[in-house]
Amino acid sequence: MAYQVVWSPKALEDLEAIATYISRDSASYAASVVNKILEVTRHLSHFPFSGRIVPEFSEDAIREQFAYSYRIIYRIHRQNVTVAAVIYGKRLLDKL
Repeated sequence: MAYQVVWSPKALEDLEAIATYISRDSASYAASVVNKILEVTRHLSHFPFSGRIVPEFSEDAIREQFAYSYRIIYRIHRQNVTVAAVIYGKRLLDKL
């Protein structure tokens, strides 16, 4: 049974900000990064537990996967996967 993947408003804002920032230098690279992030999240519907547990939280239901240098943070709850944030890989996640 597939999980339903939904994006939080914050994650959508993050994705838009990433695209805007990268497109200042290269529109094609920005499109490539966004497509890779979307591709990773599409796989979550069948393999939500394939990501690693987020070190800042140490909770089994809060996981992450990487696309280029970006962390895709998501939460698994019942049959839903919520993409919570997309952040630069070297940035620590706020626990709030």
